[in-house]
Amino acid sequence: MIEAIREILSVLSTSKLRTALTAASVAWGMFMLTLLLGAGRGLENGATWEFRDEAVQSLWIHNGQTTLPFAGHKPGRDVVLDESDYDVIDQHVSGIEHKSGRFYLWGEFFVSRGAKRASFDVRGVHPGHRFLEKTRVVRGRYLNDTDLREQRKVAVIGNQVREILFGDENPVGQRIQLRGQQYLVIGEFEDDGNDNEPRRIFIPISVAQNAYRTPGRLHGLMFTLESDDLEQSRIAEQQTLAFLQKRHQVHPDDKRAIRIQNSLESFRKVSEVFVWLNGFVWIVGIGTLFAAAIGVGNILLISVAERTREIGVRKALGATSLSIVTMIVTEGVLITTLAGYTGLVAGVGLVELAASQLKNVPFLREPSVDLGVAFAAAGSLVLAGVVASLVPALRAVRVDPIVALREGN
Repeated sequence: MIEAIREILSVLSTSKLRTALTAASVAWGMFMLTLLLGAGRGLENGATWEFRDEAVQSLWIHNGQTTLPFAGHKPGRDVVLDESDYDVIDQHVSGIEHKSGRFYLWGEFFVSRGAKRASFDVRGVHPGHRFLEKTRVVRGRYLNDTDLREQRKVAVIGNQVREILFGDENPVGQRIQLRGQQYLVIGEFEDDGNDNEPRRIFIPISVAQNAYRTPGRLHGLMFTLESDDLEQSRIAEQQTLAFLQKRHQVHPDDKRAIRIQNSLESFRKVSEVFVWLNGFVWIVGIGTLFAAAIGVGNILLISVAERTREIGVRKALGATSLSIVTMIVTEGVLITTLAGYTGLVAGVGLVELAASQLKNVPFLREPSVDLGVAFAAAGSLVLAGVVASLVPALRAVRVDPIVALREGN
């Protein structure tokens, strides 16, 4: 076997430039496929990362203004969501798991603790809000129904709020001041969202509503679904819209009065895009590898034509057709294997380097190459090399020893 490989290398070395160019085309094809796979995974990770801090199977309801007259009401009327919507929505929409309303404390909201003072985003929410935002409580606890019912002045703060107001101290059990009112910190949370998420403070929604003298008012309503089935989420979306349109006397064709964001549908659309993108990557990559394999076949055809006398001598000395085919195919496999592996290593190396340098890039996050997929591609390349080598190999088998020897003279 070693002698056979030495012989093949000796043959290939007689046309160094041609062999080098062919090997370079194979390596380039493998290199580009590896890069495309890494970039595709990075783009997919970046898109998925955008959904990291929200429950995927969730519906988010936003109120607006009516644009169509209906039931005696003129257009331009504000649709106002309230606690009664929150209380009964799960009676009209199937499959609700966790639900929450949201009340914003508008304006520049300064929070202080002793001499330390900073501006933070303060929101009133229900206990179920932690599941909508994937909030992780790392100290203390989250809000509960008793906090809302008794309108307790308690707060759950983000870890950046704790760093600014408390430093390394445990904030649970201590107090902060919000617009002249003392609030007891009952918990600290972490969130994987954007930079603003850890700077938020959550208080009972009933307390927030009373602070603005608007008991029961909601600025938003949202809930998660028990199932991650897309069709079920669409049914829940239709049920929600029909329920709220009827309850608030909104025309069924009014698209701006009540808007619903279906996170699961958005996520599935993004996922479908990347299914097509990955398919496109494979088409381009396999096309490039196929072209490289054709190049290997062409160089072997030329090699066979140049070695007609040698092949004739081999056959005259008793070489079998199988040994001739094996010799030619082995040359093709050797070229595609070595060049393909070189391109694979170079591609994986560049992807890993890019991943280390692009850690915080939003839309190309953690590009990587599945080595199983990469080696499968390399195996496909070798197989393509074998198939491409068969044509020149069969041509070599058909060489007539007598004609070859006569032409050599």
